[in-house]
Amino acid sequence: MNFRENEDAVSPVIGVILMVAITVILAAVIAAFVFGMGSNIGTTKTVAVTAGQNGDNVVLTYHGGADAATLEYLKATVTENGGSQVVTYIYSDNSETAATKNTLSDVRSAEKKDFPIGVSISLSGGSPKQDHVVVTGYFKDGSEHVVLDTYV
Repeated sequence: MNFRENEDAVSPVIGVILMVAITVILAAVIAAFVFGMGSNIGTTKTVAVTAGQNGDNVVLTYHGGADAATLEYLKATVTENGGSQVVTYIYSDNSETAATKNTLSDVRSAEKKDFPIGVSISLSGGSPKQDHVVVTGYFKDGSEHVVLDTYV
C-alpha cells in the first residue's frame, strides 16, 4: 500500500492569509493618517515651581522654564491635614510682582505680565509637613498642566 499525503494546498493558504494580514495592516495605517488620529496629541509644557513650609504658611517659588513666556497664571490648591482646602490663583500684575486672587473671574479680568523668575508667594497652610500642595499652570494656548504635586 502506498500512502501519499496531499500537501499541495498548505502553501497557497498560508500565502493568502499573509496577504490579507498585510492588507489589513496597511489599511489601518492609511486610515490613521487620513483621519488624523495622531495629530491631536498635545505637547508638555515646562515650568518649575517649588514649595516649602515657613511656619504655618506654604511658600511657593517660581523658577521659570522653557514655556515661561506662555504661562498665564497658576492655580495653587493647599489641602491641610484636617481636610480643609484653600484655592489661590497666582499671576503677575503690572507691578512685576506676584498677585493672588481667590476667584478665577478676578484673575481673568486682571491685566497680566510674565512671571518674574524667583518670585515667592506665601499661602496659608496648616501644621508643617502635613499640607498637600498641587500647583496647576494655565497657558495662553488654553492648555493646563500640573507643575507641582507634593507634600510640605
